[in-house]
Amino acid sequence: MTERRIILAGGSGFLGQALASFLIKNNYTPIILTRGPSRPATATTPQSIHWDATTTTGDWPESLNNAYAVINLVGRTINCRKTPEHKKEILDSRVNATRALTQAWQRATHPPKIWLQMSTAHIYGDTQDEILDESAPTGIGFAPDVGRAWEKQFNDADLKDTRRVILRVSFVMGIGQNSALRTLSRITRLGLGGHTGGGRHWMSWIHLADYCNIILRALQDPTMSGIYVITAPNPVTNKDFMRDLRRTLQRPWSPPVPKPLVHIGALLMRTDPELALKGRRCVPTRLLNEGFRFEFPNLPEALQDLLAHPNRSPNSEC
Repeated sequence: MTERRIILAGGSGFLGQALASFLIKNNYTPIILTRGPSRPATATTPQSIHWDATTTTGDWPESLNNAYAVINLVGRTINCRKTPEHKKEILDSRVNATRALTQAWQRATHPPKIWLQMSTAHIYGDTQDEILDESAPTGIGFAPDVGRAWEKQFNDADLKDTRRVILRVSFVMGIGQNSALRTLSRITRLGLGGHTGGGRHWMSWIHLADYCNIILRALQDPTMSGIYVITAPNPVTNKDFMRDLRRTLQRPWSPPVPKPLVHIGALLMRTDPELALKGRRCVPTRLLNEGFRFEFPNLPEALQDLLAHPNRSPNSEC
């Protein structure tokens, strides 16, 4: 019988840590592939196995034998200046890790039969008011190019008898270390919570709890395969998002942040100003048509749940 081990590649970041805790609560055994040192499982943390995320060197490929599923979250953060070096790292980290996992799967005597592959809703590019779902064409620019290369590496792999699910994930809201919502909340508490630019660009978001529940459904529902947009059903404009964030944190109105100041702030924070100035209006058509019920379909309730409990542990968000 196939074990309920889940190979969680890239499981040491914000999403991976939360997802690992969630999987344990649901009677799975996550095994984290990490570029850090290997560590045995403890009463509160899963086992970690070292890999370099580029080759099959080492003992980690053996972990795929008799595992229940692979979840591939690997990808260098996009929260950085888009220098040529960083762009190469963003692309290579995604493609190379997917290739290495594929090679390990192909060598396994009894490989997993389920593979959940992270992708990005940014594959649709930076758009205006058009509604984007699984049927929408991909966009133009660096992020769509990365998304297409990422998915192509996965789709071209010879993974016989494996159910594949591609997750085009939007902005996942949680309060874990290095999460974007944590950064936005800190800025807003400092009185800098105004909308950016004109504030009309769309923000597609999803509560971490709904993200985790979608992962669980993808593991358990044999009918799920192919591409899914992973986002809440009610995207909002940046102006509305920042208004609701201020209300949740009980902060007063803040003046808008003009584009030039966004660029200066991004330079100081060593990040990309486009992350704050552009967006896309995504909806999860397939999930809705297949009966998935979101616990947090609307932004005010999602923010209230995440931010109104100051002593809440990040590991309890899922």
